[in-house]
Amino acid sequence: MDAKTAQAMHRLRLVSLPEALSFPALLIFGSLLSRVSDIDFLMMPLGMLHGVLFVIYALFLLDVWNKAKWPLKRVAFFFVLAVLPFGGLYGERVLRREERDQVVAARARREGVVNA
Repeated sequence: MDAKTAQAMHRLRLVSLPEALSFPALLIFGSLLSRVSDIDFLMMPLGMLHGVLFVIYALFLLDVWNKAKWPLKRVAFFFVLAVLPFGGLYGERVLRREERDQVVAARARREGVVNA
């Protein structure tokens, strides 16, 4: 994996966590707050924040798809994870594991370790 692909995957991993938490934490909290109080003005900024995070996630996912040459099935899987509440948490964990494996593989290549 080249450096640009690794950076794209790292960016996707970094945005997947806040995106995953923005739906349940911001929108559900804001919705409940507007129902039990007169604080309706919070829903629009919270919804916009969630929307911006989702769009950034989708753009980073397209960037990874372009650079890493992922199959469409894998891209669709990560997109569905972004739509599900807390789904991005699982996606972040998968990406973190892949990133760690790539670091270990690069270190092994540098040290001349060959897999049997």
